Amino acid sequence: MFYLYRKEGKPEKDVETLTIFMVVATIIGARLGHVFFYEPEKYLAHPIDILKIWEGGLASHGAAVGILFGLWLYTKYEIKIKFFWIIKDLIGIPIGIKSKKIKREGQNYFQVVDRIVIVVAITGCLIRFGNFMNSEIYGIPTGSNYGVLFAKNVENVFMSDSSPIEKLTIKKDASRQPNDKGYVPVILDLDFKNQSEILTEASLTKYLEGRFSSIVTNYSYVNEHVVLPESKLDYTIKKAADGHFQADVKAFGIVRHPTQLYESFTTLAIGLLLFLIWVKYKKDTPPGLLLGLFLVLLFGLRFVHEMFKVNQVAFENNMEFNMGQLLSIPLIIAGIIIFIRAIRMLPKKQP
Repeated sequence: MFYLYRKEGKPEKDVETLTIFMVVATIIGARLGHVFFYEPEKYLAHPIDILKIWEGGLASHGAAVGILFGLWLYTKYEIKIKFFWIIKDLIGIPIGIKSKKIKREGQNYFQVVDRIVIVVAITGCLIRFGNFMNSEIYGIPTGSNYGVLFAKNVENVFMSDSSPIEKLTIKKDASRQPNDKGYVPVILDLDFKNQSEILTEASLTKYLEGRFSSIVTNYSYVNEHVVLPESKLDYTIKKAADGHFQADVKAFGIVRHPTQLYESFTTLAIGLLLFLIWVKYKKDTPPGLLLGLFLVLLFGLRFVHEMFKVNQVAFENNMEFNMGQLLSIPLIIAGIIIFIRAIRMLPKKQP
């Protein structure tokens, strides 16, 4: 954003103020979007939980609305917060807020939003890649060898202090064929803690056929990704050279669409397209051109991506279109209107 402002001769110091508006608007908008669009009953019954953002729950549609409103405030008002500083310039408590109407030189609403959507697209790419690394917002099963087995949640369940398992690794099993649901054969390679005074082959046999099988079958964090054969549990137990036990358990992996990567790559492509259009026009970019194109492409593709995603909340399972798709429609329509308006403002070529 500093680069864009520098090239257009805009005051670069304004980017610092703009950043604060963006960060606050994104967090508040994304949080309230999740609260009201996805789980209103839960949060209205316990309003204090709205503040618990560390427990998850952010909606990109809410972030979009928050950003658009926050940037409107940025272009119209100067907002100053008065702090009582506990530690000078480091930790403070806000004790007052003042605002006054201003006009930022060369920065009307569409001019600012048109530039910020380039940055937002790149940020969206990074967010979705982070979701992929965290095994979040994954897709529906592909029913084939194509896709990703998200093993992180499975590993986390069995890595607890109370578990005898030290390490769990999921490997492909080329010796077997996929089952009738298209789930791919895998081997759960288990390394047990070196507790020879507690763990024996007999106790591990009891654990695998009891507690372990029960967790794989009944825990949603596990059975969304790994399932055991419907017949008798098939496993082998062996002792490593250092004395600790190992086990190989035959299972099937549920391979899913990596929808996070679909969105990450397409959002990056949108950001690059918007940047190239800006390079062509720079400060002469028709107001609303980049915003309109951004809304149409981002949320149009989001509508398609949602077809391959697991629904975020249970009530969506009974809907023709899920919440992500329904919320995309008004933003797509708004984008079309803004884009057409901007296209009409392009300079006409002389005959």
